[in-house]
Amino acid sequence: MGNVKRILIRLSAALALSAGVVFAMAPAQAQDKTPLQFGLAMPLSGSQSLYGKDQVQAAEWAVKDINGKGGVDGHPLKMIVLDTQADPQLGIQAANKLISVEHVPAFISAWSAVVKAIAPVANDAKVVQLSVGANSPDIARLGDYTYTTFPLADVDIRALAKYEATTLGKKRAAVLYINNETGTAAAQVYKDVFTKNGGQVVDYAGYDPNASDWTGLLLKVRASNPDVVHIQGLVADTPQVVAQMRQLGLNMTVSSYSAIYNQHFLDQLGSAAEGIIATSLAPGLGNPAVAAYVKRWDKAMGRIPNGLPYTEYLYDAPYLIKDVFASMLKNNEKLTGENFRKAMLAIGTFDLPLTGKTTISSDHTVNKPVYLVQVKDGKWQQIAEVK
Repeated sequence: MGNVKRILIRLSAALALSAGVVFAMAPAQAQDKTPLQFGLAMPLSGSQSLYGKDQVQAAEWAVKDINGKGGVDGHPLKMIVLDTQADPQLGIQAANKLISVEHVPAFISAWSAVVKAIAPVANDAKVVQLSVGANSPDIARLGDYTYTTFPLADVDIRALAKYEATTLGKKRAAVLYINNETGTAAAQVYKDVFTKNGGQVVDYAGYDPNASDWTGLLLKVRASNPDVVHIQGLVADTPQVVAQMRQLGLNMTVSSYSAIYNQHFLDQLGSAAEGIIATSLAPGLGNPAVAAYVKRWDKAMGRIPNGLPYTEYLYDAPYLIKDVFASMLKNNEKLTGENFRKAMLAIGTFDLPLTGKTTISSDHTVNKPVYLVQVKDGKWQQIAEVK
């Protein structure tokens, strides 16, 4: 009988201990919260993947960092990444999947042609498209559900054209541009501003996005005798255009926008890159946060990121999304695109880790300081800040 009693006592203790484990685990299980999803549509393959992959890496690090600090009120962020190849049709397919299958309230995209193609899809579904890196001024006019966190060409190309006409005293410019949404509108901005500030555009020509030989175009440039050539192209074609320029003896100043601001551009051109000017719309290594970020790249990848300014904006984008989600949760709002848009505009100004204060305005534009960088002794060096 005594043995039976002892067994019963031990069994009761075991059951109590078991119950204690269950109750102890219950609060931890209650803290498990569903992920907050958003999308990222970027070129992971194709001619623009040099930039696209690094931008995705930057965003992935941001999501990891946010989740490492508790996510959004305990909810982890979940980023769904799809490949667009910088192709408008593939961009539409990616947007449809993010909206119809993944049911995200917002997604990030880039490349002007892709952003413009996606805009009607976002508008119809009332899901927010955040353009992070595209620069066509037309992006400000794509409807209620496409916003940019990145300054459009109205900002940096205006600053560059004015700087070259006034500070550098350039009088005769040739403007070459890729004949798509990335090139046409921005080239027109350069032409208008350079002319307004006393310069003369002596040659103005577009080229096919699939071109591989620009000899005829460049011979016309040489005949026009400019003292500066502005190229509004993409990361894949611009270095090839510059290389052919130098081969034809066109050694005048060359400028472009931040698409060329990367180490790969310097590696491709070597000494032919010397003196080239580019824009940057994000702080450089003089900023401690950016310096630490670049150090992280060097440690993980053994290099700085391609298109450093773009990757800074991509790192910051999940933080903006985190703040919007936090506001929606606080106000017990459904996680819809309509509510995401309302909450984003209500917050207005976001204090972001690398690019600083960013105000999302109702006119769909963003203003930031413009940094001008130039290749000196084989390295990109900042030469001016234009506000």
